[in-house]
Amino acid sequence: MKIRGFAWKYGDNIDTDLIIPGKYLDIGDVRELARHAMEGLDPDFVSKFRPGDVIVAGRNFGCGSSRENAADVLKELGVGAVVAESFARIFFRNAINIGLPVLECEGCGKIEGGHEIELDMRSAMVFNHTSGSVYRAGSLPDFILDIVEAGGLVEYKKKSRR
Repeated sequence: MKIRGFAWKYGDNIDTDLIIPGKYLDIGDVRELARHAMEGLDPDFVSKFRPGDVIVAGRNFGCGSSRENAADVLKELGVGAVVAESFARIFFRNAINIGLPVLECEGCGKIEGGHEIELDMRSAMVFNHTSGSVYRAGSLPDFILDIVEAGGLVEYKKKSRR
């Protein structure tokens, strides 16, 4: 699984309230909810974001509450992947469960916003086509990659029953 897009760079401790502000959680439609993604951190995110683009962040991405909506809105917008130096465990698992690609990558903080990057999920490599840099990410087990490639845990289980 390869993902190529432009980087949207954020720092450390991006919590779930920054990903989707709590004041919008009464919106039941994920498409409508996604229109407010990253609003408190980056008011231009939704209007300038292009499906396939990649969020690059520092440490502890997705910390805070365990709200599943945070991963849901990113997937709904078409975020190609999230690459961070580390993730809050519950966000990481929520992302896998819905098929949102996530990679932990030390040194990804050197990637700048707007750089064109490519992720090879199977080899756990991140290529920065703008700077020419290459980063080794933490590899994920094959069964986790299979879940992500299937589109999430529910789709993976449906396919495994066939």
